Amino acid sequence: MLSMAGKTVLITGGTGGIGKATALGLAALGARVAITGRNADRASRAAEEIRAVASAPVEVFTADLSSQREVRTLADEVLNTLDRLDVLVNNVGGFWNTRRVTVDGLEYTFALNHLAPFLLTNLLLERLKESGPARIVTVSSGAQAMARMDFADLLAERSYSGQRAYNQSKLANVLFTYGLAARLSGTHVTANVLHPGVVATAFGAEDPGRLQEFLTPLVQRWMKTPEQGARTSIYLASAPELENVTGQYFANNTPKKSSKRSYSQSDIDRLWQVSSALVGLESDSERSTNLP
Repeated sequence: MLSMAGKTVLITGGTGGIGKATALGLAALGARVAITGRNADRASRAAEEIRAVASAPVEVFTADLSSQREVRTLADEVLNTLDRLDVLVNNVGGFWNTRRVTVDGLEYTFALNHLAPFLLTNLLLERLKESGPARIVTVSSGAQAMARMDFADLLAERSYSGQRAYNQSKLANVLFTYGLAARLSGTHVTANVLHPGVVATAFGAEDPGRLQEFLTPLVQRWMKTPEQGARTSIYLASAPELENVTGQYFANNTPKKSSKRSYSQSDIDRLWQVSSALVGLESDSERSTNLP
């Protein structure tokens, strides 16, 4: 029997690299897979590859997740298309050496790597709860261990380093997961986060730093393949023994300790509050409480 038969999985950034490999792996296990991507043609090609191994339908959603409006539109489309959601894999992310600003006026790395999954997850939470037992899997990085949350300059308006911005966004993934797991206590939805390893993909190719340009060709032969990098995501999404495991950081299918800073309750709470304000979830809540 296929272990994911009857399950529906949404994977952000599923058109290439680790995301596509995750989609292929879960489709091969029998899941109904849905992927997101910025480019409709690339998403369509990825879906055809997935359909070649799938026994269930494959859905495609096109959205630029650096835009909060498009994240909200995506959430609406997902809710209208998928009558259940058993697993959400927050995979989308990237690295930019030079500072960029989104259409919302936010620093790009933080917006895409952290705020996008934060907002999307919150918008899909009720569907996940309705489908429970359900799982939220977020792809972080070992770079979280080198980061601290700079709340005084969270969007790098005073000083920017591509590596520092990336590290901070990956620590934010871990803090978000720990905060989310606590909020979901007593529900049938789990939240875990992972380090996929150092994987040979097109990651960072759009705007690489000098060190990255120099080192990548030298170490590429020792990097994981996308298929190897996807293994922990697939494990967290599908393993029966993890049905009740939540609030954990994994690497190589094994629970690990994340950085000391990632367990700071004050940072967990502060990041949640700041993120809610930046994506407008507070105003959403206020509007709902003021409805007649």
